[in-house]
Amino acid sequence: MESAIIAEINRRLQRKNPLLVALDGRSGTGKSTIAGAIAERVESVIVVGDDFYAGGNDDVWEGCGASEKADRVIDWRRMRVQVLEPLLAGQPACWHPLDFQAPVGWVGWKEETVSLAPAPVILLDGAYSARPELSDLIDLAILVESDDALRRQRLLAREGREFMQRWHRLWDVAEDYYFTSIRPPTAFDIVIKNDERIHP
Repeated sequence: MESAIIAEINRRLQRKNPLLVALDGRSGTGKSTIAGAIAERVESVIVVGDDFYAGGNDDVWEGCGASEKADRVIDWRRMRVQVLEPLLAGQPACWHPLDFQAPVGWVGWKEETVSLAPAPVILLDGAYSARPELSDLIDLAILVESDDALRRQRLLAREGREFMQRWHRLWDVAEDYYFTSIRPPTAFDIVIKNDERIHP
């Protein structure tokens, strides 16, 4: 699976360097695992899309429709200006990630910063990472898919039942909308299936 991606990355690096690769897909499809595997074999840095989650109060999100959630869930403007544009220009990037440990409804960033040095390949890992607003920067858009039952099993093992009940209630409709109306599989350069099972 990763071999085909790495071959394509190396092919495109012959024409452009640095190269921005977006690893997109629904929550729990294994994007971060794949990004890590690629990074072990290609000189690269990983930008974690979740660092730019917009945060906010659940009650506010409950009042938003699917398209509005998909549009607002990631602060792509801050990601673009603080991270992607500098790295693509061969400059270091530095940002404050969202503080996920803050009380629900409070939006704030961690005091410590994440810093990345320039690299030939920038791996943008996260749902909504191949969004159209970043398409002029993205050189290779990859969709990671997974069997829905396995995807939900991974999420449950990682986050716990209470968190995932809330997550599915708020965000399933946004992901459904994004991956059908905004970035359907046909809009990606590569579509891969990750059905590796987890074991207790």
